[in-house]
Amino acid sequence: MNTSNLGRLERVNLREIWKTEAQDFTPWLAGEENLKLLGETLNMNLELEAQERNVGPFRADILCRDTDDGSWVLVENQLERTDHNHLGQLLTYAAGLHAVTIVWLAEKFTEEHRASLDWLNDITDEAFRFFGLEVELWRIGASPAAPKFNVVSKPNDWTRSVAKGVRSIESGELTETRQNQLDYWTGLNDAINARGGPVSGSRKPRPRSWSSFALGRSGFGLGGVMLRQRNSIRAEVYISGKDAKAFFHLLLDEREDIERELGYELAWEELPERRDSRVSVYLEDLDPEDREDWPRQHQWLAERLNDLHRAFSSRVKPLDASDREGADPREG
Repeated sequence: MNTSNLGRLERVNLREIWKTEAQDFTPWLAGEENLKLLGETLNMNLELEAQERNVGPFRADILCRDTDDGSWVLVENQLERTDHNHLGQLLTYAAGLHAVTIVWLAEKFTEEHRASLDWLNDITDEAFRFFGLEVELWRIGASPAAPKFNVVSKPNDWTRSVAKGVRSIESGELTETRQNQLDYWTGLNDAINARGGPVSGSRKPRPRSWSSFALGRSGFGLGGVMLRQRNSIRAEVYISGKDAKAFFHLLLDEREDIERELGYELAWEELPERRDSRVSVYLEDLDPEDREDWPRQHQWLAERLNDLHRAFSSRVKPLDASDREGADPREG
């Protein structure tokens, strides 16, 4: 193995990318993909509810719902070392929301503030959960800076409670949001099967904001996604794994032929801050929760998912990451 071309990770000052918390970092974190990255760190499915939301005398940076159980998740940001003022705000938020998961993001946690969150997790009941996360930025050479969240404090037995919560959700009564999601994907499966085509609607629907379908190769999948906050839905080819970027660019080289074959343009989303990438098409200006409009949405998704399957299934199977000129030597 030739290791002479390996890059070196370099730490990036947060202020180099985000000059201010309110105008730069908070809007970035509220983005769909970045909330998903945060949710993956916390083992949650986060959906944005509001930015700069009043809670008591303070304004919370970001307020989300955990779509697994409908509970509140409040995120407070600091692009600096933790301080007592923010700790006091977190306690005010907890009192104002009564049942909430609070996520405190900061550049650096002092030992006393980490210990304070650990203590709060010890003395409060299951209605309150406190997370402390340090945010970092890293890059290799001239590559874009990549964010990384490190958990420094979390509720006791969090891994076990997550598994218990998932089992409870799957076997017990669903929240209204999750019931809508389950009904939505059940309806899409019916539309796919009624339409016919290479995509099968036989996969069991799940109460979440997306549904996935096979594309014929590991690391590649079709997906339908509900984007309630953006008033849209999305059909996508999702590319995951260590070779995702190389595969994405190999497909991008065929963009002209693929879009001519489809008869419409696609959104080629490399997602540079993440390992994965996707190729998507959107239907805008709609409400995914409007049941009267579901037949139209389901027909559109069924048509687009079958289109994407026909256009991409034969193309992804022979892809070889080593064919990507200039690919990272660690790939393939």
